[in-house]
Amino acid sequence: MKNYTKIFQGTAFSSKSSKEIQILKDYLFCINANGLIEKVIAPEDDDYQILLDAYRNEENFHRLAEGQYFLPGFIDLHVHAPQWAQAGTALDIPLYDWLNTYTFPIESKFADLDFAKNVYQDVVSTLLANGTTTALYFATVHKEASLLLAEICAEKGQRGLVGKVVMDNPEQSPDYYRDADTPTALADTEEFILAVKELAKSTKQGVYPVVTPRFIPSCTDDALKGLGELAAKYDTYVQSHCSESDWEHGYVQDRFNKNDAFALHDFGLLRDKSVMAHCNFLDDDDAGLFTETGTAVCHCPISNAYFANSVIPIAHLHAKGVEIGLGSDISGGFSPSLFDNARQAVISSRMLEDGVNTTLPAQERGMPKSRITINEAFYFATAGGGESLSLPIGRLAENYTWDVQIIDTALDSAKLPIYDANEDLHDVFQKIMYLTRPENIREVWVQGEKVHSRK
Repeated sequence: MKNYTKIFQGTAFSSKSSKEIQILKDYLFCINANGLIEKVIAPEDDDYQILLDAYRNEENFHRLAEGQYFLPGFIDLHVHAPQWAQAGTALDIPLYDWLNTYTFPIESKFADLDFAKNVYQDVVSTLLANGTTTALYFATVHKEASLLLAEICAEKGQRGLVGKVVMDNPEQSPDYYRDADTPTALADTEEFILAVKELAKSTKQGVYPVVTPRFIPSCTDDALKGLGELAAKYDTYVQSHCSESDWEHGYVQDRFNKNDAFALHDFGLLRDKSVMAHCNFLDDDDAGLFTETGTAVCHCPISNAYFANSVIPIAHLHAKGVEIGLGSDISGGFSPSLFDNARQAVISSRMLEDGVNTTLPAQERGMPKSRITINEAFYFATAGGGESLSLPIGRLAENYTWDVQIIDTALDSAKLPIYDANEDLHDVFQKIMYLTRPENIREVWVQGEKVHSRK
């Protein structure tokens, strides 16, 4: 009989497709030394009882308690790690003012590595406690502090994809917070890429460097071109903001006489490993380009409600074949929880479908076929995020990583309203998605290692 490093027994929820939930009732999950799910065994399978008899009294056997369930770890595709220091403030002012009054002053403080360490340790721990096992991070323009964030992800066991932000355009970046010049921005980015690739060699769950032009307004043409070349040279991930708001979308059209998507593509920044945040103003040609290049959209529903001047037609983009994941966009989004963002994704889609202007007749008020379900929002937070990053994460299936959150629905202080021992498991899943709070997340595992637990 095969030896497994760990075996877990319990009921799990995973995405069968973007619209369907797979319920794995009382399954065994067999984990190998690399932290991968080597075998998934159903109660009716021949070797289920044999394995149960062999492992049930061993130290490496983990059985869920009554009322506990496995969910895949969440994948947050858009986090501004330094902005954790300002989360929950100033969300009532326009994006341009918010950046210049609050965000850039906070981010400039990350030249101080002690300050950076304090914030970065806290944000990584907070995200893990909220069930986020993989995060795609914007850091700041500071090379050393950005590397520190990657080191903290490695140390705390989170799968971190980290970008040193590039802002070299003096017309759109403040004097006190930008790259010294374009050659420095590109040299620092290349050194950062090499340092994170070196760090990755000793990190089980993986850390990855990400080429990160903040957005087109903050970068010169030479920087954008150079970053596209670095992404190709080192085959790295790329992240930026794309067509987020009226202001940004309009700025790019004025500068290049084309939409963000095509401008970014001209610089080599749309590729299979690219994730673009927001994308509220994508048109069908932009969506076609995303599909063709394998570029993913990160949907940030809470942040969009504050800063995007619109609701993104996420169902329409997904139907066009665009890969989609979910992001918190700390701190444009106040919540570090992808549970909260999944809920808001559903709410926003309903508002888009039904419309919000009551002076219009009902049939003219909204955009038909815009709604998504909680099943789809869960898919974006898990399997969709994994597909966006082309990594074997986000599903509880063979050859995927054991990245899980253990949800306790029977916790005295945060009990979910489940009163029937035989309640339909689809309904249990929906209650978990809508009602889970951080205290319900009892344990979090990444790549087969426990990285968070609540006593």
